[in-house]
Amino acid sequence: MKRNRYGREIPEGESCTYRGETLCEDCYLVSCPMNNLHNYIPCGMLLLKREEKLMARGRPIPPIDLAPRLREQLQSMARSRSLSHGLVRRAKIILMAAEGTTNKAISQEIGLSAASVGMWRKRFVAQGLMGLYDEARPGGPRSISDEQIAQLIQKTLRTKPHDGTHWTCRSIAKETELSKSTVQRAWRAFGMQPHRQKHFKLSTDPFFVEKVRDIVGLYLNPPDKAMVLSVDEKSQVQALDRTQPLLPLGLGYVEGVTHDYKRHGTTTLFAALDIATGHVLTQCKSQHRHQEFLQFLRHIDAHVPESFDIHLIIDNYTTHKHAKVRRWLAAHPRYHVHYTPTYASWLNQVEIWFNIITQREIRRGTFRSVRDLIEKIQRFVDQYNKDSKPFIWTATADSILAKIERLCKGIAGTVH
Repeated sequence: MKRNRYGREIPEGESCTYRGETLCEDCYLVSCPMNNLHNYIPCGMLLLKREEKLMARGRPIPPIDLAPRLREQLQSMARSRSLSHGLVRRAKIILMAAEGTTNKAISQEIGLSAASVGMWRKRFVAQGLMGLYDEARPGGPRSISDEQIAQLIQKTLRTKPHDGTHWTCRSIAKETELSKSTVQRAWRAFGMQPHRQKHFKLSTDPFFVEKVRDIVGLYLNPPDKAMVLSVDEKSQVQALDRTQPLLPLGLGYVEGVTHDYKRHGTTTLFAALDIATGHVLTQCKSQHRHQEFLQFLRHIDAHVPESFDIHLIIDNYTTHKHAKVRRWLAAHPRYHVHYTPTYASWLNQVEIWFNIITQREIRRGTFRSVRDLIEKIQRFVDQYNKDSKPFIWTATADSILAKIERLCKGIAGTVH
């Protein structure tokens, strides 16, 4: 026995009818028991309903098509660690939306509501990349005008207080009738630090440009079959011993040392840095005369293979230009000397290494004798050479000269 969808039995050779019309199995019978009303939906309307079910519901989602350059900017923002978390998250939303991901899937992945995802999608479509940034929030009117800030900055730069060498937050706040916090915010915004100084010394060497190009050329393009050594000495290294034992580092407090100390003598540390490998060759001497420098040159000569030429980068210290030193260098033609400009020892890479050993071994060390100091220096050198790495020099001669030119322009016309 055949039945329609309402359970009514349909005999063989008959069809289901209602009110004189034939009902097939795909017809819907609709009834209202309260009003005793009956009706049905024919098959054609049913097919229409089925098509409507397959159609997308809700508001249409605006498509996002990203240009290659814009996509790169959004990817950079999404990877950034310096931008705000909200901006990074919005960039990820747009990138996922451009791939065809639905708002619901994006919201589950990002951790926002679907409404928020849709809002940022619409703002990006309407305003582009600027639509991802926060709009100015409403608030009270500004109580400090641009003219007041300009006067504060000009006063900080052009004037000095009568009772000091530089302005403080409180002293200039009293003069300008602004709050201390306002002064701090303005100084921070313009990168001004009146309480700090930065030391500099311009070289007076008449061949400064030539020497800079010579030494920087060795760093950036070292010669073949040659070794470039950055040589200098650190004089007057003191063997200091504290008058009382150290207080060790602990939870909640730093290491403690006495302010006074005992001097047990000094030593001079000679060092030669191989710029290609970072390996350091050292010797400690009791003095730093030309005799000791000659002894160190012989020490270098004994440790460098004879098949290599040696380019020495040294400063203009008197012992380096002594007549006996010049005669020794002339007798060894494989040595080529490159002098740094006057007041430009910062061009010598070994100065970087001297700073490393000072910070890590000498400055906070405790030495009971000069012998103890020399032994600890040698121990540090041995450990350093086991994992030595060269310093990467990136500054070109043109960039150095351009920076010095900006410095000269900055101090031109100042009162000395």
